[in-house]
Amino acid sequence: MADEASAAEVAFFVVGDTHYLANRERPAEIDDKSADVCERLVETLNQLAGTEIPEAAGGGKVLAPAGVIHVGDVIDTGDKNGAAQNEMQRTELARFREDYGLTGKDGRLKYPVFEIAGNHDSPHGGGPFIDTIKERNKSRPGVVNVSDNGVHYSWDWGGTHFVNLGLIVGTDAAVSRRRRYAALDSLAFLVSDLKKHVGESGRPVVLTHHVDIARYSVACDPQAAPDSKEWDPCDVHAFHKAIKDYKVAGIFYGHTHARSVFQWDGASVKANSGIRVFNNDNSSHFASDAQAFFYVESRGGKLLVREYQTKDRWQAGFWTPMNWNTLANG
Repeated sequence: MADEASAAEVAFFVVGDTHYLANRERPAEIDDKSADVCERLVETLNQLAGTEIPEAAGGGKVLAPAGVIHVGDVIDTGDKNGAAQNEMQRTELARFREDYGLTGKDGRLKYPVFEIAGNHDSPHGGGPFIDTIKERNKSRPGVVNVSDNGVHYSWDWGGTHFVNLGLIVGTDAAVSRRRRYAALDSLAFLVSDLKKHVGESGRPVVLTHHVDIARYSVACDPQAAPDSKEWDPCDVHAFHKAIKDYKVAGIFYGHTHARSVFQWDGASVKANSGIRVFNNDNSSHFASDAQAFFYVESRGGKLLVREYQTKDRWQAGFWTPMNWNTLANG
């Protein structure tokens, strides 16, 4: 039987970029390759608790997880328009709900799931995925705060506060230019949520969004013309300003389909100190044999992060022979 995570420690999985895909010729049906790899991922998540972790990955046993965080791009077609594409979105969402459920008791997944939107779910802040996440947030287990627009939310596991912030974190109200993607007021929600639910308590915080920090941690020019950047650098700077005085144990995101781990000081992703950032690989993309996800243990603000991966679409899996320890900043 798996070791149970106590009030002082909590374990969870981080997955992302599942890209559920409907059949393009028969949009009411799920694509066979997508269905297979996504279902195998869920089976893998369900079977890991209680199993041994090799010493090369840090050792120990997988604790019974409190839940699964999904860092976005749940479906593949939410960024496309047209009657067939709309039907594909509905098909993809239906299969996601069948696999993941919500509470750990209403789908194939044995644990609650905490998902956000990626650019393939809803780049501009509307559509079936956003409607679905709003509805799910009304009954999502353990949620302590939901944004006024119903999209962003936070919860507590053990002594750690978690905030799901969607596609990107923004927008900085001092910079009025057009953005490529809709932030849906995630920055304002973050600021108010941390003030209300963390304050000066010193509690550790874990944050989740979809688009990567690495490419957009560049100089902020408030007067620059709008461009095609997925995340406005001024919004990235505002994000760091909003969290730098809190004990952020880690930031998790996806989007790039490649694992990357680094420290971030708000200006550089090659900093010698700062917030530890974890870029999750794609976890069940229909077009890839190689997939991965993170397994995380949190103890008193210190994260121990390991990666579990496959080379054959989750027919078999193995631990990456490394691990990352992180202490909350501040």
